[in-house]
Amino acid sequence: MNLDANIPAGPLVDKWSHYKSKMSLVSPAQKRQYKILVVGTGLAGASAAATLSELGYQVEAFCFQDSPRRAHSIAAQGGINASKNYQGDGDSAYRLFYDTIKGGDFRSREANVFRLAEESENIIDQAVAQGVPFARDYGGLLDNRSFGGAQVSRTFYAKGQTGQQLLLGAYSALERQIGQGRVVMHCRTELLDLVVADGKVEGVITRNLLTGKLNRHNGHAVVLATGGYGNVYYLSTNALGSNVTATYRAYLRGAGFANPCFTQIHPTCIPVKGDYQSKLTLMSESLRNDGRVWVPKNTQAKNISDPKLIAEEDRDYYLERLYPSFGNLVPRDIASRKAKEMCDQGFGVGATGLGVYLDFSHAIDRLGEKAMSDRYGNLFDMYQQITGENPYQTPMRIYPAVHYTMGGLWVDYNLHSTIEGLHVIGEANFSDHGANRLGASALMQGLADGYFVLPYTLSDYLASAKPVLTPTSHGVFDQTEQEVANRIHRFIQIDGSRSPYDFHRELGKIMWDYCGMSRSKAGLEKAIGDIQALREAFWQDLYVPHSPTTLNQTLESAGRVADFLAFGELMCMDALAREESCGGHFREEHQTSQGEAKRDDARFSHVAVWQNQEDVTVPGSVQKGPVQTKRHTEELTFDEVSLSTRSYK
Repeated sequence: MNLDANIPAGPLVDKWSHYKSKMSLVSPAQKRQYKILVVGTGLAGASAAATLSELGYQVEAFCFQDSPRRAHSIAAQGGINASKNYQGDGDSAYRLFYDTIKGGDFRSREANVFRLAEESENIIDQAVAQGVPFARDYGGLLDNRSFGGAQVSRTFYAKGQTGQQLLLGAYSALERQIGQGRVVMHCRTELLDLVVADGKVEGVITRNLLTGKLNRHNGHAVVLATGGYGNVYYLSTNALGSNVTATYRAYLRGAGFANPCFTQIHPTCIPVKGDYQSKLTLMSESLRNDGRVWVPKNTQAKNISDPKLIAEEDRDYYLERLYPSFGNLVPRDIASRKAKEMCDQGFGVGATGLGVYLDFSHAIDRLGEKAMSDRYGNLFDMYQQITGENPYQTPMRIYPAVHYTMGGLWVDYNLHSTIEGLHVIGEANFSDHGANRLGASALMQGLADGYFVLPYTLSDYLASAKPVLTPTSHGVFDQTEQEVANRIHRFIQIDGSRSPYDFHRELGKIMWDYCGMSRSKAGLEKAIGDIQALREAFWQDLYVPHSPTTLNQTLESAGRVADFLAFGELMCMDALAREESCGGHFREEHQTSQGEAKRDDARFSHVAVWQNQEDVTVPGSVQKGPVQTKRHTEELTFDEVSLSTRSYK
């Protein structure tokens, strides 16, 4: 497997600008001859589809929702980072670059991260021009707030609905292109496989979710913008439909999958309420600007029904105590791990003991309730609707939950995967966040990839490779569609007794217990065995209603869960092989005496990239025994930053 990152030569600060100036170009007349398939219409996909079609390319876009505006990007609440330095507090592109490299525990590429920091400023200008209603200060200038892992205020926001507002901007640009006939939009359509011939992607096979009809689409290039795989844990902050199928199918067809064990646990979520809960709700990290995290110092005090009755001296503001330089704004992996430790030691609050307080009383006393409402009103309202508790009057109860995935398909500097012609953007690729994503950087990466990176690098690919459009009548489309049809038939043919949701829930518990907030050699080995047994049971006892040619959400779920079952094992294998702790990947055997993550730079300063070794032509071919895969590495080099122990104390 070729893992040449294709990083341009020259000084870090000049790489991207010099590279762009020397790229091969496609003339305006020629652009009309190329067809691009964009799968996914969140921030990354919508911005890419709109920009590419504006440039003149033929674009077909796909989403399984009933509208592009229902993509999961709307769930991002707190803000988007950019190094504008409007606050005059010392921010710069280099400081954003360094904070991102450090926050990712030195497990990401310098060149990609610096490019992201550079383009962050353009994103804000683009969004403002689209009418995104960012918050403004008293003088009318764009306002900023702080997020974890930074000591400057660089996060632009629109109350607690930043993702929704940014998506509406990208969506409006996309709809304009749809209205002008430059984008063909396929809603309620799910990608079920990639068509690959001789190492090059030729198109995709999709299923119409309303009619069940399988369709073929060819293109000169395919762009995957399908988000992350956090729902492998069953309970996560992701939308219920979010899945791994597009990227996992690409992996089975030859795309390298990078760092699958790098998942992010968000510290600020509403705790689990019951065994049959279907998802978790995120409370934005922005709340940690004004909310103070604490637990009672006395384990018996957690039983007091009204936390306001617990005296100030009996409260442990543990993040402020342990990390005085950053306090409540430490990065997500650290805040999550410390919340778990407090609960494990018996200091957790709530009926389950799996919760800590996020208290706004001090901020309300200092600034007033209206100020809190102006900043976080919709978040407070959402919390009250879900829990029945008023956060203006009593502290929120929060606990960590699966949120984001830093792993994804491997891409080079051009966002090009190991399959020729397959480009991957946004959360679907691995490139920018290392082992832990800083808050407010997901929106930044998605829009940077879609608006400002892919349009250049894709044009360079098309001009250099001059790919030929393979007709959908070609035998490779016949074969791939038949393999997809066989897989669907297999799901229905099993005719067992358990629903895919039942298997998914069981898989999620295995993943959370053994490959969640902390991992160990023994636990991961047990998880791999348990997943293998569960996968075998799935292919023997699955029940799907016999209606493949109509709306059948159980059938949709069966395909997604089948991929989660195989991919979950790959995640555990990756976590087992990485014998160090870094960012969100915490191996219990590798920690400092203070319980912090302990990296092993001598052996693991690299990207782990997994290559499929399975026979993809047989439905359920991985139903028995271990997943067949091969581990490769891309070594990471650091010229601008020095590898050091990450400290926020």
